[in-house]
Amino acid sequence: MDEEVIPILHVEDAAVAVAWYQRLGFAPQWEHRFEPGLPAFVEVARGRVRLFLSEHRGDARPDTLVYLRVRDVDAVAGAFGVEPEDAPWGAREVELRDPDGNRLRVGTPRE
Repeated sequence: MDEEVIPILHVEDAAVAVAWYQRLGFAPQWEHRFEPGLPAFVEVARGRVRLFLSEHRGDARPDTLVYLRVRDVDAVAGAFGVEPEDAPWGAREVELRDPDGNRLRVGTPRE
């Protein structure tokens, strides 16, 4: 097993959040609830990149920032109708906000 870090993002409605992350190329992997009607904890993945989305209070802070390095930031930007910008640290990037206000900075290193 490879070791990894998986960010946990707080979401109010996991189904809404999963649909938004699917636009970013993530696919739902599994969902857990202790009982029907209780908060959901969901995993989404894009290749080997994974995120946990949690409706549980206290699992994560609002307005979290996650950096996602991708092969083609222009394609991601196009899917969200935004323009990428050249950052001074050698990447082309966009910053997106999910429906719960979590920030995703998505970038591709410039060659």
